[in-house]
Amino acid sequence: MSENPILRLTCAYRFAAQAHVDEKRKGERGEPYINHLVEVADMVARATDGSDVDLVVAALLHDTVEDTKVTAEDLSREFGARVASLVAEVTDDKSLPQAERKRLQVEHAPHLSRDAQIIKLADKTSNVRDIIASPPKGWSAERRADYVAWARQVVDICRPASPMLSALFDEAVGRAPSRKD
Repeated sequence: MSENPILRLTCAYRFAAQAHVDEKRKGERGEPYINHLVEVADMVARATDGSDVDLVVAALLHDTVEDTKVTAEDLSREFGARVASLVAEVTDDKSLPQAERKRLQVEHAPHLSRDAQIIKLADKTSNVRDIIASPPKGWSAERRADYVAWARQVVDICRPASPMLSALFDEAVGRAPSRKD
């Protein structure tokens, strides 16, 4: 693990791109998944004035354990215990049904560290932006509105961690469809 912050970031970008190489976003455009990770990392970097390389690295890698064959041990070995711990805080247990995972995100959000809450805020903002710009195939306006309502529950708990990211989320929600659209 390099101590050089630029090398740590470029290593994390490469790692994330390789881990998610075959993944696409659910939206109609089918964008490469790495675009989401880059957006989340960028928002986290801006929200913290680029002051915490580990936090930006964790934001970039936040879905690796949940969505790929990467383990927490892999992240710890490559990027250190703090990055692995932050990723673990925001990782859902994919063995659970989706409704249970969503319920647990709301339940666990108050207990996340401030840094993990920052990642959650950026992730939910990116997801809402994507749902608006490129809705997942087959998602009705009602389903998209339900997602936004659930994301708002998570974000409302995490708001104190970053007023800037909270404002970006609110801006994205302002463009989201309502149930009647």
